Amino acid sequence: MSLSQILSSAMSGLSASQAGMQTVSNNIANVNTSGYARQKVSLATAVSGGQVSGVVVGEPSRVADKFLENAVYQRAGTAGRTDAVSSYLDRLQSMLGATDSTSGLAARLNSISSTVSQISGLNGSSSSIALFTGSIDDTLDTLTGLQNDVSSLQSDVESEVGDTVSRVNVLLQKINDLNSEVSRLQGLGQSTSGPADERMSALQELSGLMSVNVREQSDGRVFIDTASGQTLLDKRLRQLSYNSGAAASQATYPAIDIKFASDNGVMGASTGEKIDSTSVGGKLGGLLEMRDKTLPQFSEQLGQLFTGLAQTLNKVSNEGTTLPPPSSLTGEANGLSGSDRLGFTGKATFAVLGSDGTLVNKVTVDFDALGTGATVSDAIAAINAGLSPDATASIDAKGVMSITASSSSNGIAIAQDPDSPSDRAGAGFSQFFGLNNIIRSDSSALTPSGFTASDPTGFASGETAQMVLRDPSGKVLGQYTYSSTGSDSWGDVITNLNASPLAAYGSFALDGDGRVAFTPNATSAGSTISIPSDSTNRSGTGLSFSALSGLTGSASGLKNAEVTSAMLADTSKVPLAQLQLDAAIGDKAIGGADYRNATAFVDALTATTDFGKDGVKTVGNFANALLGGIGSAASLASGASQDAAARMTDAVDRRDSYAGVNVDEELAQMVVLQNSYSAAARVMTTASEMYDTLIGMLG
Repeated sequence: MSLSQILSSAMSGLSASQAGMQTVSNNIANVNTSGYARQKVSLATAVSGGQVSGVVVGEPSRVADKFLENAVYQRAGTAGRTDAVSSYLDRLQSMLGATDSTSGLAARLNSISSTVSQISGLNGSSSSIALFTGSIDDTLDTLTGLQNDVSSLQSDVESEVGDTVSRVNVLLQKINDLNSEVSRLQGLGQSTSGPADERMSALQELSGLMSVNVREQSDGRVFIDTASGQTLLDKRLRQLSYNSGAAASQATYPAIDIKFASDNGVMGASTGEKIDSTSVGGKLGGLLEMRDKTLPQFSEQLGQLFTGLAQTLNKVSNEGTTLPPPSSLTGEANGLSGSDRLGFTGKATFAVLGSDGTLVNKVTVDFDALGTGATVSDAIAAINAGLSPDATASIDAKGVMSITASSSSNGIAIAQDPDSPSDRAGAGFSQFFGLNNIIRSDSSALTPSGFTASDPTGFASGETAQMVLRDPSGKVLGQYTYSSTGSDSWGDVITNLNASPLAAYGSFALDGDGRVAFTPNATSAGSTISIPSDSTNRSGTGLSFSALSGLTGSASGLKNAEVTSAMLADTSKVPLAQLQLDAAIGDKAIGGADYRNATAFVDALTATTDFGKDGVKTVGNFANALLGGIGSAASLASGASQDAAARMTDAVDRRDSYAGVNVDEELAQMVVLQNSYSAAARVMTTASEMYDTLIGMLG
């Protein structure tokens, strides 16, 4: 080997040591930099003419393990989803109040029972009655407030969905740009460490927002797919297109469309793929779960709770009366008009009484005797025939019934027959028409409709109702818009529904109380139906398909619920007495200290109520199951979030323990490089002295 070759080899050794020191310097400088993967110098033996001739110094390379990095991406998706769900469930639970709170829903419901039970013991004092009506009013305010809070929370979720989609798009564009840079540097044989580190950090953030599969390519690029296989990035960029609807709380939301995009992020044509379920994973999946599943279901359950409470209290209220009795009883629209089928069985007694409770007139109407073809107008005629000339019953164009005493000094009372009570869909005559309701709502009948298949819908031609079916994850399975022909029966509606796209996931039928029931098939268990838009109006009564079908608790009438204003303002208007059915004309039919109906309220609140699709249970048990379910879900979500966060931390630690900077190792490497540099320099000095000696000999 010539002296020039020795000098060249020593020079390459110096360069290798310098490159190593530069790499060590970079590593130590970034010891606390998140996402930094340590570098190492690429060295190769230089060979010339079949002989070793020093060392070849290449570009620094990243020390990384793609499997450890992918583990971080996968666990980030789980952590993002569980954290989003836990956060919003915690907020929802806080809205319900602590279990021992005096202002929480459970306390409000308990207050109704406790205050009404005190009425008899306190001899019906006005203060005790006021506490009873006040507790009902407070409960309705709490239910309404909760529903509004849930709607507001749903709006917050929707706003965050929009923000998350925007951030996903920013990250996808950034990764696409870094892909190009990594590929360019790799093609030039230069180090890709810087942009590769930056890309890894972006991928980690992206995987926390939505679950992704990352595929590395030979040219240094990465391709990205959603967890369900939809491509987000290959050699062509995609972006998520979503119109958040100004972050409003809505019954249904548009799907997130995947569109092709230019490198600068300008969206183009749709890929034909959409994101519309929680299977997307990550934070976005958790948000969609809350928005499309958890919060709507809770709102639905609140509506069902209100319905059960209203039916329980109104049943008793309509079986009672006051002293003095009210001069007029005015009901609420229930969807029926005068020409509709009556549909009642059993008997009810209608009475006219003096202000002191003396019976003036009465008639017991046997609805069975009116015949199966009897109409609502026939029942009104029978009432009028029996009470004339002391009172008049009528029904207006909106289906609101009223019974009014002819003399302002007299009043009206209604009672059920003890042996054969009047009944349509589980409600007595007075309750069905809402004649003496303690809870009112102008947007719902507050009782099942009692329609049969042959009853006309009463909807005008062209009126429509849109139905959306979602699976348990919130994904839209199918949609159907019912459009009235103007002559449809409820049986026709059922036939149309069972021929619609929704029938692929279950079947529809009218239950015994006239509600439209949906039974999902085995593969669609847990699916639910919502009605986001409804233009129907039965016979001008103001009640829609949503309100009459019973398909969704969102049409329960809670939004407009209130305690009857007269009862809230005047405790003497609360029906705590009961009509004496065996009283003769001229006898007292209402006692002055009669609080039997207060006891009936207590009994009703401890008895079961038909909640339709949610089964038969007491109001208290339904409320406890609702509140307990949220509490349990929040607790489980919190545990899942903590576990996912721990697993995420573990994955990051494993990745960083392999790829991260170890200062001790770098210091040890510095010593090695220092010695190597000194040795190479000594070789050069020695070779130089040998060269000088050789020159001197030749000179």
